[in-house]
Amino acid sequence: MEMKELFDLALKAAEGSYSPYSGFPVGAALLCKDGSVVTGANIENRSYGLANCAERTAIFAAVANGKREFTALAVATPKSDYPVAPCGACRQVISEFAAPDMPVVFGPSWDNRVDTTCAGIYPYDSLHELAKN
Repeated sequence: MEMKELFDLALKAAEGSYSPYSGFPVGAALLCKDGSVVTGANIENRSYGLANCAERTAIFAAVANGKREFTALAVATPKSDYPVAPCGACRQVISEFAAPDMPVVFGPSWDNRVDTTCAGIYPYDSLHELAKN
């Protein structure tokens, strides 16, 4: 699957966002090693600490369904003016399940995006260093 196609799925996933408090929909599309795609959207709660980001929604759904190996992630923030990277909590969860070189793309549109990797959004990740021992 091409990254553009994965990004388009993330844009579509953002349509399922429940974001009445921030008005900031986010969608994520996670490409699994078996070729399947799991999507997620951000789901807010009036108690912000109980909200869940699109990236974590997708990853948790995939893991809950037995998928543990991922090859790419796209995150769409269609109402932003610039590419908004995953938050710190999402970077930690992405890092738990992704290789450092896994492609990650994020932005409000395909023409206004950042192409990077898991290591690019989360440099100096101790998890991958610990796994070497």
